Amino acid sequence: MLTVVFVASNRAEAELIGNVLKGEGIPVVLRPVGVPQMGDYAEVEVMVAEPEADEAREVLDAYACQ
Repeated sequence: MLTVVFVASNRAEAELIGNVLKGEGIPVVLRPVGVPQMGDYAEVEVMVAEPEADEAREVLDAYACQ
């Protein structure tokens, strides 16, 4: 099962966050939410496998403190 660990405000931010997690060996799935007509400007959920969610949140917390 997948768990949302971050909601990005757009596709570019989601890809950045996804790359941070992938760099730590955590596979990610990006899922657009909201109005499909918004395209790359719609919010995007960054999701990981449930067993890796805590580690992903720790990575994101450390990334946010930089």
